[in-house]
Amino acid sequence: MPAGWKLVYGVNDRLGSTTFLRTNLGKAFPKHWSFLLGEIALYSFIVLILTGVYLTLFFRPSGTTVLYDGSYTQLRGVKMSEAYASTLNLSFDVRGGLLMRQIHHWAANVFLAAICVHLLRIFFTGAFRKPREINWLIGVTLFALSVLEGFAGYSLPDDLLSGTGLRIAEGIVLSIPVIGTYLTLWMFGGQFPASESFIPRLFTVHILLIPGILLALITAHLMILWHQTHTQWPGKGRREQAVQGEPTFPSFMAQSGAYFLYTFGILAGLATFAQINPVWLYGPYDPDEVSFGSQPDWYIAFLEGSLRIMGRISTNVAGHTISWNVLLPAVVLPMVFFGSIALYPFFERWATGDERIHHLLDRPRNAATRTAIGAAVIAWYGNLWAAGGNDILSNVFQIPLFWTTWFFRVGFFVFPVLAFIVARRVCLSLQRRDLQKREEGVESGLISLTPEGGYTERHERSAPEAAAILQTRQPRELVAAYPHHIIPLPTPGRVRTQVRTRTNRFYLNYQTESHGGGQGDLKRNGAVEKEKKETS
Repeated sequence: MPAGWKLVYGVNDRLGSTTFLRTNLGKAFPKHWSFLLGEIALYSFIVLILTGVYLTLFFRPSGTTVLYDGSYTQLRGVKMSEAYASTLNLSFDVRGGLLMRQIHHWAANVFLAAICVHLLRIFFTGAFRKPREINWLIGVTLFALSVLEGFAGYSLPDDLLSGTGLRIAEGIVLSIPVIGTYLTLWMFGGQFPASESFIPRLFTVHILLIPGILLALITAHLMILWHQTHTQWPGKGRREQAVQGEPTFPSFMAQSGAYFLYTFGILAGLATFAQINPVWLYGPYDPDEVSFGSQPDWYIAFLEGSLRIMGRISTNVAGHTISWNVLLPAVVLPMVFFGSIALYPFFERWATGDERIHHLLDRPRNAATRTAIGAAVIAWYGNLWAAGGNDILSNVFQIPLFWTTWFFRVGFFVFPVLAFIVARRVCLSLQRRDLQKREEGVESGLISLTPEGGYTERHERSAPEAAAILQTRQPRELVAAYPHHIIPLPTPGRVRTQVRTRTNRFYLNYQTESHGGGQGDLKRNGAVEKEKKETS
């Protein structure tokens, strides 16, 4: 036996690798394009690691003041931090340095965008339901940490734009009552900007602490996904108990490898032809200056917008000034936002009372209330995101800044409500259309002459695959009945029961004549068999 095969068999005898590979290489992966959104985030993270290692070899995380004498003549002779000077040298003097910088920055933006879209896909299709709540929590944590990692990354060059963002971050931390001052001194290593102490700390957090946590969470996320299997879209012959798709080897592995190369190629193309973060145009950070029209990266814009539209409110309590105009929009609001996203699966399970395991996804139209909630959150987030550039909008469209500020203040409350109402009505209308197709069939394009002299169009039955998708159902067994209390007193138990009952009916009992419900294929516990008997 050749030496190589001896090594293979020896490893297999000790670790049982052959059994493991035989079991897992045939694992099925769905083919639908929506399942690739998470892979974009994974591959962008890999590109971030590769380019980040290259940049680390040339970047100097030091706040020591130096006199720049590099290739960029407009800043030659200007005093700046060593971090900013090394960023300029990396951009103009290191072969391939600017390309790597821009690939790294584009990958960070795409990484966060892919996480957002991936979370939206999971939310609107109900993929967060039991047994995948843990993976949902991991995903939300990855989202929050990625925002912090991106902010730390573009703050490292110590240019005027990133310094302005750090100044805002200092104000946010200072707004925390009692401990804000101590936290600021601890973070920056002294009075802001304190570059000599802060930049090395931020560099360690950016390349070591947060990436290590992200890598651990991504590994846990993939291991849980592998153990629980993928979800899948409803279709002909698909059930909750089995997942259909292509085997891991060779189909999925070949597609995944090609998809990684596509992602890397697109990021390299963006870095080549689309300029991003030209730090040499901003100049070194000076606490007395602010760059004109400064805008953060897109994932921080909602925080910038919440700060801009908040009114001036402050309170003095026991000698401490509480700046509500900073604390509420920049500390409380993000905590509520991310906390609500993380806890939503548990809230929906409490509201609907659905404790069953789900491997089939919901079509968003069949979960009208959930889809409407998602649309409301998107409208709310988009309003804050646009408010982060209210000065740019005012300048471009020649609108008074006062008007744009009040427009986004009103939109903070009005746009989510409008989005909820419109999205819910659209989902219900689509449900009725699906029900009509199921009962009447689809248009065939064939016109018949009736004995009375009129014309009618023939309708044909839908194709088996389309008919299977239209066979959604409303989960009547989950709709809670209104409780009847013997003693009409507002006891805690009664209030809790009333709230849960009304929340349940708000989710599930919204349209009796439509077919949706958003609870997937309930073929367990005899639910479908019972429905067949009732219809027959």
